[in-house]
Amino acid sequence: MKQIGNIYFIAAIAVIGGGLFGFDISSMSAIISTEPYLCQFNQQGNDPDTGICRGPDPNLQGGITAAMPGGSWLGALVSGFISDMIGRKTSIQIGAIIWVIGSIISCASVNIPMLIVGRVINGFSVGICSAQVPVYITEISPPSKRGRLVGMQQWAITWGIMIMFFICYGCSFIPGAAAFRIPWGLQMIPALLLFLGLLFMPESPRWLARKDRWEESKAVLTLVHGRGDPDSVLVSREMADIREVVEFERKNADVTYLELLKPNMINRTHIGVFMQIWSQLTGMNVMMYYITYVFTMAGLGKDVLLPSAIQFIINVVMTVPALIWMDKWGRRPTLLVGAFFMCLWMCINAGLFAVYSRPPHPGEFPSPSESMAIEGAPAKAIIASTYLFVASYAPTWGPVSWTYPPELYPLRVRGKAVALATSANWAFNFALAYFTWKVYVIFAVFLFAMFVHVFFLFPETANKPLEEVEAIFDYTNPGSIKFIGTPAWKTSNHRHETLRLERGDVSTEEKIGLEHKESK
Repeated sequence: MKQIGNIYFIAAIAVIGGGLFGFDISSMSAIISTEPYLCQFNQQGNDPDTGICRGPDPNLQGGITAAMPGGSWLGALVSGFISDMIGRKTSIQIGAIIWVIGSIISCASVNIPMLIVGRVINGFSVGICSAQVPVYITEISPPSKRGRLVGMQQWAITWGIMIMFFICYGCSFIPGAAAFRIPWGLQMIPALLLFLGLLFMPESPRWLARKDRWEESKAVLTLVHGRGDPDSVLVSREMADIREVVEFERKNADVTYLELLKPNMINRTHIGVFMQIWSQLTGMNVMMYYITYVFTMAGLGKDVLLPSAIQFIINVVMTVPALIWMDKWGRRPTLLVGAFFMCLWMCINAGLFAVYSRPPHPGEFPSPSESMAIEGAPAKAIIASTYLFVASYAPTWGPVSWTYPPELYPLRVRGKAVALATSANWAFNFALAYFTWKVYVIFAVFLFAMFVHVFFLFPETANKPLEEVEAIFDYTNPGSIKFIGTPAWKTSNHRHETLRLERGDVSTEEKIGLEHKESK
């Protein structure tokens, strides 16, 4: 089967796996307050005064919401073994099949246990895809475009959120259970496109090399990076680096998760895990899950869906600057700027609710979770700062949280290491699915802490070949810190040098040296 070599097309197909997570976020946030959903899963019975269906109680609704990230945690952990055994591309295809199965069960749900089972299965799929799509794209991308291409995973998530939200909004006018069954059924379509599209994509050249499929590995690099020229300088350089790393790693036994805790790996393991933990502790996904609750408390009443949709549009649009300039900006500045501004907006929201809110009147809100009311100018400020928070997250922590972890690790441990880091994301997503706006001030504290953490311990990895990132963490080099390596604040983004090499703008001596290194 003829394979497609356009790196942007490859990434566009692969990141559909990220879009699946986006579909789940908005399908739940847009549906949980609607009458068909509340009546179908009416665990609390009808209100004795109004006769309105009260749906699941807040704790049970938290469990329903958290079922998906709970399944994702397990799927992410398992994905490392699957990916190392059968390949990056094939593991993503398996995730797509699992998503279809989970969507069928969710769509057909007649009670809460059946819905939870469907969401756990969907989550298992998202765990696999969210961990291995960044690995796949990272291993197949040229260094100068790696951030942009892996960042497309976050863009796909934002598109998934927005598309599904509008589908749910349109279906909200349909009477009965079809109002939520149709959206949950339609979300199978992108998973089928993902599975079929990957049939025409190449496998990761680094995974192929690790399996001693050297000719296939070079053929993929020639197709994707060399534009059909096997003598391309970039292809020669990457094959030489890959061969050197694979031969070195071949002397060691197969990796286990325990190896990620050894002295030479513990620092980058902690960075990858905290990258994903911090991305959850920004509070962004809590905003997405429960945005209808927040806007209802801010006085928007039944007209909450369209104002909520503005947030999703902002999310899509504001991710674009990161795709264009993230590789130029570098990872560290992007993370630091994002943490600063998100902390600012969280502090404003926390202060507004603390000073200007009041307890709701009896029957004012349909859900017990909507436990405070705020009106007038403070309510408008809540809405505005919520939009600004999203606008700060979208071009910073959103895309970088997926781009950064796969860049940290050597080939031998990359699949399992990224799986472990991503599982931390889902573990905290599971816990935070129970929370609502009340934790604004806590998230502000987390955002301040992550700013400090990034400054002192997160090195710059942008525009560096994956095999060269290893040198950053080598603490035997002069000026390094034991168990850490080069101090994070001393690392920098050498984009011009990378672009020069990718253009083939090298001297004859350099080219001969690369060819000799590859042939060894």
